Order: sequence, then structure tokens, then C-alpha cells
Amino acid sequence: MRAAVLLASLFFAAAAFAQSYDTVLQGGRVMDPETGVDAIRNVGISQGRIMRISPEPLAGKRVLDAKGLVVAPGFIDLHQHAQDAASSRLKAFDGVTTALEMEIGVPDVAAFLQKKDGRSLINYGTTASHVAARALAFGQPIHDPTIVPPSGIATNQAATPEQLKAMEERLREQLDAGALGIGMGIQYTPGATRFEVIQVFRLAASRRVPVFTHVRSFGLIEPGSSIEAVSEVIGAAAISGASLHIVHINSSCISAGLECISMVAGARARGLDITTEAYPYIAGMTAINSALFNPGWKEKLGVDYSALQLPDTGERLTKERFDVLHAAPESLAILIFMNTQEMVDSVIAEPLVMIASDGEDGHPRNAGTFSRILARYVRERGSITLMDAIRKMALMPAQRLEKSTVTARRKGRLQEGADADIVVFDPKIAADRATFAAPREPSVGMKYVIVGGTVLIDQGKLIANTFPGKPLLPDQPGK
Repeated sequence: MRAAVLLASLFFAAAAFAQSYDTVLQGGRVMDPETGVDAIRNVGISQGRIMRISPEPLAGKRVLDAKGLVVAPGFIDLHQHAQDAASSRLKAFDGVTTALEMEIGVPDVAAFLQKKDGRSLINYGTTASHVAARALAFGQPIHDPTIVPPSGIATNQAATPEQLKAMEERLREQLDAGALGIGMGIQYTPGATRFEVIQVFRLAASRRVPVFTHVRSFGLIEPGSSIEAVSEVIGAAAISGASLHIVHINSSCISAGLECISMVAGARARGLDITTEAYPYIAGMTAINSALFNPGWKEKLGVDYSALQLPDTGERLTKERFDVLHAAPESLAILIFMNTQEMVDSVIAEPLVMIASDGEDGHPRNAGTFSRILARYVRERGSITLMDAIRKMALMPAQRLEKSTVTARRKGRLQEGADADIVVFDPKIAADRATFAAPREPSVGMKYVIVGGTVLIDQGKLIANTFPGKPLLPDQPGK
């Protein structure tokens, strides 16, 4: 991989000396988490790529003053559910240049890609949804924007051999259509047997794409603990040879978060390709009528109904109110306050943990996840360095994607030959402003955000009618 990047760098460097550039970022603190470069440099951008990084002055059609600012690779969010225009705007102000729906995927990959084509502020992509394939196999298809079906037969019942075959055929079709992996929400499909999970992992291994999964359960109670749930997917990866990404280990493992991370570390030390992520908030968010709230959820989480909150009104639930909403046929988002700040802070600081938002409208993580890392963990607490924060938010997600697409090798880096997905921010003021009471407040501190060489945020303001986002697609769909 490094050899390929080096060759590309040599090509672009040779071309760079012979021309001026479309855009030059002048005098910024250039930080690249892969090479460790941290120096004042000028960056020349043309044709959507970084063509030159130099201490010498560069000429450009447009020169942007980056003095006193950090110039870093754009942040990559592997776990962004809300794919609407308003959410993409919030992601851009949070420094995100690529936001992917990888946890559960979408019901129809081709339709998703077509809808976004030429209309996206930032780069996009998705996995093939096991949840949706399962619902279809049970004759209860789900449709965008729904990704999690209500608790029922299609979620709680074991599949027949014929239904399992139908799921696998649907997943193959979705991979052929441009999915970057397979997304599983096992906790939302408790009827999926261990064998079904292994078969899905085997399919992913045969197609050389990762499985991104929400594990089967949470809490300390056995059977069905977080430890057991993480063990299940690590075992499936070991059996099948599939690459595995465990989503939001902070909310799946709660008080056992550090122990779950140690399990990931142990598996990696023994040669398994397993990664994980977290978001920096104490509350999760999901659908109140999903299988996550099957009987026993309170005991597993160690919480009562008052831990549930409606995002738009702030209403805390009672048993009576929960029963009404849980029985409703339509999906309704609910916040779950189930973690401690101490545990979240400990998980975020772990070197193996990359950052992903699990972004959904109505939760502050949709707007503020990445800037919160810069404000709380880099500037205020000092628990991670600025370079390590950039590594967690840009390079590590790009490296996870490299199993699926060679395009990822040009992302998450600030190097000659890399894609010009770049954030330029003030490290002294970059911060999240979204709260649980006001979850749609954009972050501050991003002076310039560049996507594919196009300036999207200029002097802290979003450029109207600019849609530079492109899809991330697998190297060989249909193979």
C-alpha cells in the first residue's frame, strides 16, 4: 500500500513543478497522521488531488491563508445514519468530508447511490443490509429511510434454510450494486441464529469485504452479556476469515467497555482483522419499537423507563408512556441514557478506538462528534494529542475501508497524491455546540472544508449550490 502511495506521490510531485495550482493553502500547520508530518507548509491542489506540499511558496488561482490554522485530512465517519441534506451540512461544519452508512446499511444500495448522485455535499457510501435482506426474506420488506424494522416475526423468528438462502442472494445483489461491505444489526434481529451470523460472515469473506456489526446484546447479565456478544462476532470472524468492525463499542459494552476493547486487542494480536469505534456521548439513540426493547432490556441495561427521553420534546418516559410508544406501528426515535461520562472518556482515549458518530437527527452526535473530540479530549482534557485525534478521525477509518476500495488509500492522509479532502480549522476554538436540548447546532472552528478539491466551507460559511460529494465504491463490484 505504501509503495502505491509513494508511486502516486512521485507522479503528482513531478507534475506539480510544471504548473500552478487551482487552490493553494498557504502557511498552515500541515498534519499527516500516517507519516507524522507536523510542520508549516504550503499545499497545492489541482484536479481534486493534493499535488504539492512544500515549505516554499506556491502559486495558485486562489490562495487561502491558513496561518495559525491546522491543515488536516478530512474526517471520515463510518457510521452516519442520517443521509439527508441538513445532516450533511452539519457533518461538513464538523469537519467530515466522507460520511458512510456502514453499521446496518440501506435497503436498496442502487437507489441510495442514485439518489445521492450529484446532490451530496460530502462523500458517501454504504454497506449491504443484512437487516433489510432478512426482512425481505420474511416477506416484510423495509424501505428508506427506515433501517431498523419494528420487533416482530422478521426480527425475532429463526430463518428457514430457504429464507437464509434468499438473504444471501439479496446480499450478493447488493454487493454487486456497490456496497462496501455487509452491515449487521444483530441486536435488532435476535431471531438470527449463530449459524446465520456465521454464514453472513462467510459470504463477506468470500467477497473480501468487511462485516460492520452492532453486536447481539449489552449488559453484564449472562447469558446475553456484552462480553458474550463481542465473543460471538470475534468467533465468526475467526471461523470465516472475514474482516470485522464492531460499531459503537461504548454503547454496546457500557460498563464493560474497556474489557471489550481488550478482547479486540487480543484478537488482533493473534492475527484477526478486527477494528472498533466509539462516539463521545453518554446517551444512545434507537427506535423505541425495535427488538432492542424486547423483554428484559431494563435488567440488561440496569436502568428504568426514566432513562428514555424523546429527543424533540425532552420528555422522560414512564412505563405507561413507554408501553404506548413501544406498541405503535410507526418507528419513533428515543434517547437512552445508559452510560457514564467516566467510561466514555476512558473508551475514547483507547488507541484502538476510532471515532464514528452513529449520527441520527435529534441526537447531538449527528452535529458535534468530531469537534467534540477536538474540544473535550484534545484541548480541555489533554487525554489524546491533536495528531492522535486526527489519526482516530481520518486515517484509521480510511484504513478500515481499504479492504473494500482502493479509493480509501487516497483518503485520511495529507500527502502528495492523496484526494484533496481537507479540513482547515482553528485548534483554539474548534468545538461542538449541539446539546441534547439543541441537537442541530452546527460546530464551530472549521474555516475551510474542501471535498475533492472543491471548497465547500469558505471562511466558515457553506458555499450554496455546491455538491462535490462522490460515492465510495468497491474495487470490483459483481466479482
